[in-house]
Amino acid sequence: MSPTAVRISRAARRAPVHLTLILVTTLWVVPLVGVIVYAFRTPNDAVTSGWWTIITDPLFTVRNFADAITTGGIGRALINSLLITVPTTILTVLLSAIAAYALARMRFRGRVVVLVSAVALLVVPPQLTLVPVLRLFRELGLVGSIPSVWFYQVGFVIPFGVFLLYGFFRAFPGEILEAAALDGAGPVRAFFRIVVPTSVPALAALAIMQFMWSWNDLLIPLLFLGSASDAPVTVTVAGMIQSTGGGLSMVTAGAILAMIVPVVVTLVLQRFFIRGILGGAVRG
Repeated sequence: MSPTAVRISRAARRAPVHLTLILVTTLWVVPLVGVIVYAFRTPNDAVTSGWWTIITDPLFTVRNFADAITTGGIGRALINSLLITVPTTILTVLLSAIAAYALARMRFRGRVVVLVSAVALLVVPPQLTLVPVLRLFRELGLVGSIPSVWFYQVGFVIPFGVFLLYGFFRAFPGEILEAAALDGAGPVRAFFRIVVPTSVPALAALAIMQFMWSWNDLLIPLLFLGSASDAPVTVTVAGMIQSTGGGLSMVTAGAILAMIVPVVVTLVLQRFFIRGILGGAVRG
């Protein structure tokens, strides 16, 4: 068989896979394109015609974004989301790393019990704890404040963080830690000066997942913050849908603004994500 015939045969065998991928990608991209187009259309055009008519009537406006920031409150909501998500992500990564490192590299009584308990907590749905935790936070006076969201989101992601980082720290070369100990570095100094800098992929993977979950979470901020001035973008966009009567222009503009930050974070840290996930899984 000639080389040309071989290439044609391979292309024919791969054609169903390629067509399937193209179809799935199209089905995923088309709604996103519609959201972006609606965000730049006038309210009248958004109501009277479909987004695909932009091909024949290319009329764009950025007024929707200005209205979403001022009238819709997206500007303040973005700051609130950062005030919730950034501390939550930092605390989750820090506490998970410390706990996973202690369980992986230190010897103490009950270590296996603690590890098994942490992994077992992964099967507990957070929704089962909403009522008792809400009552507890109300008694402590935390309901209606951003720290209540911190505590809840950090507490329920730490077990997964420990599970993800345990395998990575377990396979960390012991010779390096022994050499550090001979040089006079204690456990804390060795952890922050040696282990953490070499574990950036795994820590970044955990940070991305926690950041995305915290940023996109609607239920927890809605229950613990309500529609207060500290509400994040998820709660604010949901409120815009009701206050604007389902108007597409300002709502889609607010949704686009809400997507910018997580997209930037993903693009910046994506090179660490796969390495971190595989490092924790394979090494364990």
